Amino acid sequence: MLFEDFGNTSMIYSKMKNIVLLVIALLAGTSAFAQNEIKGVITNNQGEPLAGANVFVPEQNKGTVADQKGYYWLKNIPKGKIKIQYSYVGYNNQLVTVMMENSPREINIVLQHEPIETQAVVIVGGYNSTQHENAVKIDVIKSEMINSAGTPNFAESLTKIPGIDMISKGSGISKPVIRGLAMNDILVLNNGVRYENYQYSDHHPLGIDEFGIESVEVIKGPASLLYGSDAIGGVVDFVKEKPAPVGQIIGDYNMQLYSNSLGAATNLGVKGTSQNFFWGIRGGGKTNADYLQGGGDFVPNSRFNEWSVKGNAGYTGKTGTFKLFYDVNQQKLGLVEPDVIPLITERGRKSDIWFQTFNNKLLSSQNKLYLGNYKVEINAAFQNTNLLHFDERVDPFIDMSLATLTYEAKLYFPSTKNAEYIVGFQGLNQHNDNLNDRETKLLPDATINSYSGFTLLQYTIAEKLRLQAGARYDYRDISTVKLGLPADDNYRPALSKEYSSVSGSFGATYNVSEKLLFRANLAAAFRSPNLAELTSNGLHEVRYEVGNPDLLPQHAFEGDLSVHYHFDNLSFDVAGFYNRVNDYIFIAPTGEMSAGGFPIYKYRQSDARLFGGEAVLHIHPSPIEWLHFETVFSTVTGKQENEDYLPLIPANKLKFELRVEKKRLMGFDKTYFKINVQDVFDQNNFAPEEEATAGYTLVDLGMGANLRAGNQLIIIGLSANNIFDKKYIDHLSTLKEAGYFNPGRNIALSLKIPFGIK
Repeated sequence: MLFEDFGNTSMIYSKMKNIVLLVIALLAGTSAFAQNEIKGVITNNQGEPLAGANVFVPEQNKGTVADQKGYYWLKNIPKGKIKIQYSYVGYNNQLVTVMMENSPREINIVLQHEPIETQAVVIVGGYNSTQHENAVKIDVIKSEMINSAGTPNFAESLTKIPGIDMISKGSGISKPVIRGLAMNDILVLNNGVRYENYQYSDHHPLGIDEFGIESVEVIKGPASLLYGSDAIGGVVDFVKEKPAPVGQIIGDYNMQLYSNSLGAATNLGVKGTSQNFFWGIRGGGKTNADYLQGGGDFVPNSRFNEWSVKGNAGYTGKTGTFKLFYDVNQQKLGLVEPDVIPLITERGRKSDIWFQTFNNKLLSSQNKLYLGNYKVEINAAFQNTNLLHFDERVDPFIDMSLATLTYEAKLYFPSTKNAEYIVGFQGLNQHNDNLNDRETKLLPDATINSYSGFTLLQYTIAEKLRLQAGARYDYRDISTVKLGLPADDNYRPALSKEYSSVSGSFGATYNVSEKLLFRANLAAAFRSPNLAELTSNGLHEVRYEVGNPDLLPQHAFEGDLSVHYHFDNLSFDVAGFYNRVNDYIFIAPTGEMSAGGFPIYKYRQSDARLFGGEAVLHIHPSPIEWLHFETVFSTVTGKQENEDYLPLIPANKLKFELRVEKKRLMGFDKTYFKINVQDVFDQNNFAPEEEATAGYTLVDLGMGANLRAGNQLIIIGLSANNIFDKKYIDHLSTLKEAGYFNPGRNIALSLKIPFGIK
């Protein structure tokens, strides 16, 4: 019954059913293991127990917390190489590797107090590892930072990461940019699942909300080795929240209010875990009126509304871990277009004319089986996106559906303490369909199939030098149905294309000491042209877009080098990159006008290069440990082969943050005050179809604390972004052409109320 909502998906359903049957067959043939347990005590370096310290096994997706004596106990641990994460606020994370041999283990942990967190545990690099163990540069932003960003624009909170920017069309429509690359040049993952929702256009939203997100992990640079096409510039993975600790049912209520857009966001989640089973459910929504630009005037039809429901359930034991997720998300986004601006005379939040809706459904199954010293990972996901565009009429003039089945299998060979080896297979089957014979058919009906195989090896020498290498082969075919008649202006003949490519990477991390780390990586990546780039021939928003069926695949070759240094009260990171992209695909104006009077844009290709880097300095003075100072500089330059600059390249940025933290202040716990200053340089390196953009300086303030009303914990935050109501236009704002400024002053209030039953 569930798949009836997704339309005509009989072929995809059949394939997914076969995958599920394979999982069941493997599970049935799995032998039982002896009882494996891990227990111990967690203390600080003074020998004091750390009550409430978190213990988490990423592979099994389960964890626990230490009791008042610092004691913890994990049961049903599988045989083989297992990694356990230990964490506590104000202390550096530890990721401990354990070789389990069907016998109980006692592991006592001493966490080191460090005012500056120097690394986090990540999953997007192919293995569960710390940031410093990966040859590729991976950054993490946690949910606490997202919630305290003080903006209704989820993608804007990601720009706190050095080297990350966003293309925006108001607060509701925005896309992340990694080192100058965006849209189909970066891959978006929803909890490890390749996310497909017409992301090719800067007029389309990200499609993922922040509800129930534990963290966001970002790979900077080519990641085709692990993820295939579209990971040419990097990967953004939205990692779901961890399950409740074993034996607990917990939940939380969250609310944010925003003055600038008269916005509100609220969500409620509950989750529980027994010794072997876990489950969770979360729902929420957002509503925002037209935003106020710097100076106080509202931007007509920049309103947006969104709601989502997410559920998960699973089993974890000695035989394996089996997880099932189901997400439903709907976005209703006003369009700031010339035709609608004269019609919007009053500020509002309800979309009646000139808007688009995205209805997304995602069902995913993620499973890991323990077969002796081998591990097998089998994942599958089905997703459907229905895109509707409305003008002043009741019925939509665009009605498209994109159904995507993705699946993968990975075999983890028996590993030692110093070596790990993976081989894997991935596949994608996708259908684009025009529904209900609407007036405009943006893209033709099409079928896309992708298949790939890869291998990845990691090896550590003398506990200092860690090598990582891998290779991958990909094949993709795209076939479309003829659209229209040869005499029509927007006629598109049937198309059949095949693409294949080999990619790979080689990198290393070298720990000179516990405090000094060097990282280097060389990677070859690719991206095949997408459906829009090959077949577009029609009006899209306010421009007439024309595809090019003769486009070649992009091939990128990037080198990365970074250095990390830290001691107790200071950390310093600097990273540089050079990315050569052959046959880079981009859309640009032709200087011609369509029969309807709209400017014609066409997809083009040119060899290109992008280069730049980021530097981060974080100081936590030892005499005054409650004070933090952080400064970040990021720069990227993008040029075509003819030395013209590439479009939509962010300006250089310099950011400062001064933060004061007190564990206890005037009856409040975990109190903080912060001031952020962002200085954006003039962007004079603009593409031929662009104009220069003036620089600007923004100042943000924020504060927050934990308080208790009886036994109830309440976490509150208050922030003021663009406090001086600065009139400015970011170079990546697509509202620049319409002459609208970015959002002005915004006061935001956030509230979180956790609750639970032991």
